[in-house]
Amino acid sequence: MERRVVITGLGAITPIGNNVEELQSGIENKKCGIDKISLFDASGFKTSLCAEVKNYNVLDHFDAKQAKRLDRFSEFAIIAAREAVADSSINKENIDYNNVGIFVSSGIGGLGTIQKQCEINYTKGHSRVSPMFIPMSISNMAAGNIAIEFGFKGESNCNVTACASSTQSIGEAYRAIKHGYEDVIIAGGAESSICSSGIAGFENMKALSFSNDKNRASIPFDKERSGFVMGEGAGMVVLEELESAKKRGAKIYAEIIGYGSTTDAYHITSPNPTGEDGARAMTRAMNDAKIEPKDIDYINAHGTSTHLNDLIETLAIKKALGEASKDVMVSSTKGNIGHLLGAAGAVEAVICVKALEKSLVPPTINYQVKDEECDLNIVSGEAKKENIKIVMSNSLGFGGHNSSIILKKWEDK
Repeated sequence: MERRVVITGLGAITPIGNNVEELQSGIENKKCGIDKISLFDASGFKTSLCAEVKNYNVLDHFDAKQAKRLDRFSEFAIIAAREAVADSSINKENIDYNNVGIFVSSGIGGLGTIQKQCEINYTKGHSRVSPMFIPMSISNMAAGNIAIEFGFKGESNCNVTACASSTQSIGEAYRAIKHGYEDVIIAGGAESSICSSGIAGFENMKALSFSNDKNRASIPFDKERSGFVMGEGAGMVVLEELESAKKRGAKIYAEIIGYGSTTDAYHITSPNPTGEDGARAMTRAMNDAKIEPKDIDYINAHGTSTHLNDLIETLAIKKALGEASKDVMVSSTKGNIGHLLGAAGAVEAVICVKALEKSLVPPTINYQVKDEECDLNIVSGEAKKENIKIVMSNSLGFGGHNSSIILKKWEDK
């Protein structure tokens, strides 16, 4: 028998807020977290803007010894997980920690650590490279460090599917609970790749916006879009089997009812120009949820602000939803937070849960110039008060990875 899966905890650290409440306030108030790069000297780069986590001091969250052993992406993962776990009220008295899993992704992992230690190797010799180099930099350490922090001993894994990573982690966690493999899973993603090598790599493939105007740099679906703005942070959700949540009297935010994932098998960076594979991921999610396209009220699009992504995602939505695509509300919150790469889907899942809870559709901020080729019902300007009940969140990644999840407003029936 398939089990129902609900969300009982939320956590986030983002460029517009260092917890879920601040994130939601930033979304409602159209806050833009994009500004000049401050994490390194970017004076020689064409790219001048990114979306950094603000007002952050690692020693406010970790002691000095622990801080030396964590890459920034792992710090963010632990901080978001702490909030989500506290929010869920799970503890050793009401949950068997042997049955709590950790499905936490990172698209790139500890790129800052990799860059720093490679520089030491080249300039000072291999004997000066830190013994913590590998444990700090590998992508699965976000999940590993969360497990160690709390003592969770269920299944632990790390999907690495570029910018689809954390949506896929949430989807796979949903499946694991649905089919009885775990009772509770901490799911999400973390990323921190704003360093000179990260910016150089994306800049040289012409994926980044070169705009110097923070209000016109990340403009998903806008005709004048020219590239994405790199962001950083983490998002976490606590997924739980429904009866487990009810038994301990947990607050239930929403239910996850569908998940679909596909691969383009087309190109290492460019999406399939037909949009058919992204559409298949959405269709698989709708089939899993046992709903029709007309049942979806809102789509939080991947919407990166690159020309190809937004165009092809538009095609994919139209293929998947057919006539319903003309009416469904669509927005991208990457105008607020930039593109968090492997953490994007998890933070956007948190945003979707809050949208359901508050009956408030997030706007695509700074959207000004309509692109006739991106002819969706784009929500722009102000957040839109609507009684939304079912939402879809899409994530598409380099390598042709496509993932969609479907969330439903919680109704105890």
